[in-house]
Amino acid sequence: MSRIIGTTIILREVINEDLAAIHEWTKNTEITDNLSEVFYPPQTLNTTGNFVTAILENKLDNPYFFIIADKESNKYVGQINFIKINWIHRFAELAIVIGDVKNHGKGIGKEAITLLLDLAFYKLNLNRIELRVHDYNIQAINCYKSCGFNEEGRLKKSFFINNTYTDFVLMSIFKDDYCKIEKNPSCD
Repeated sequence: MSRIIGTTIILREVINEDLAAIHEWTKNTEITDNLSEVFYPPQTLNTTGNFVTAILENKLDNPYFFIIADKESNKYVGQINFIKINWIHRFAELAIVIGDVKNHGKGIGKEAITLLLDLAFYKLNLNRIELRVHDYNIQAINCYKSCGFNEEGRLKKSFFINNTYTDFVLMSIFKDDYCKIEKNPSCD
């Protein structure tokens, strides 16, 4: 897997040293409450280790799983990937997590998303990137909007958390819209 270099971050492969940082955020409900139930605590170190091992051994069948790392220190900040890619219809579903709340609101997510959208639209020739986000995760929704994503609809009361039902917001961005935002001549 090649690395993608940004201004303040790089998107790189998973390394064994990432295990501790990944496991740390899986124990933090301030992070996991914004993700799917796959990450609900309690996550054991063994569970997280099995996940990291599966990535390292290419058992997830996901060649587009990146660690978001600090450009200077190469230290883990988060992860971003395509959950699935549909090559026939040219779309993918994006997932991202910034593993430490101290790094939220610093533009790291936006930079990582932009790097992955560049890969999706300019290298992989995908046409659509979509995602699902909890309706209460306003900070993430605003980040996605700032990257050019638009709300397409909602899956009403489809997620049960903290004794209440919440909506999933469906968002997407298309290649032609992204090209207009980025003003990239390689889209022509």
